[in-house]
Amino acid sequence: METGSARDAEHGTPGAESGLPGTRGGAAEAGAVAGSAGTPGAGAEPAGTAGGAAVTEPAGTAVPAGTADAGPAAGLPVWVGLPEGLLRMRRLLLLLWLVPVTLAAGVLPGVFAGPLWALAALLPLAGLLWGWRMLHRNWRSWRYAERSDDLLISRGVLFHQETVVPYGRMQLVEVTSGPLERRFGLAGVQLHTAAAATDARVPGLDPAEAERLRDRLTELGEARSAGL
Repeated sequence: METGSARDAEHGTPGAESGLPGTRGGAAEAGAVAGSAGTPGAGAEPAGTAGGAAVTEPAGTAVPAGTADAGPAAGLPVWVGLPEGLLRMRRLLLLLWLVPVTLAAGVLPGVFAGPLWALAALLPLAGLLWGWRMLHRNWRSWRYAERSDDLLISRGVLFHQETVVPYGRMQLVEVTSGPLERRFGLAGVQLHTAAAATDARVPGLDPAEAERLRDRLTELGEARSAGL
């Protein structure tokens, strides 16, 4: 014979899971409904915090200056460097000149005057190492920029020099390339102006870039001269 408590345990006590107010199930459902309706719960985070879905920044936040796209927009010159072939050619010339001198300064005195005189090779060796580094710095200092009215050429490490060549003063623009430059696939652009003191040259360019620059400068020079 089943007692009343056993029947209640089998069929469930009325109101235990019915969600009526005042019971444990009803309190849980009420809290869930309140949380979905927008009532701040125990674990809710205020809007705008780092743990939220999105963080709203204040309006009018300025973009930092000095980015890669800020140069042309601000009207600054767009500098173009020289290809690495010019650096390789100059370093090869340095090796062809100083390596034999270093060997001669170390071998000949060591054979004829004594081993201590072989230390004389340290002087041209130091010059070789110093020249190797300075050639790289000089190569990096060479650059040019095409502006609306003139051409800028910047170079120099110890003594920096910047040349401004107006398009209207250009009389002749030619592409030059010696035997060694052709061996390394290089060419230079020579600029002749009305005054010999303002003549300029851009060395060590790719032949295609040298021809493009020559045609561009010639076109701009003729246009400025016609405008005068």
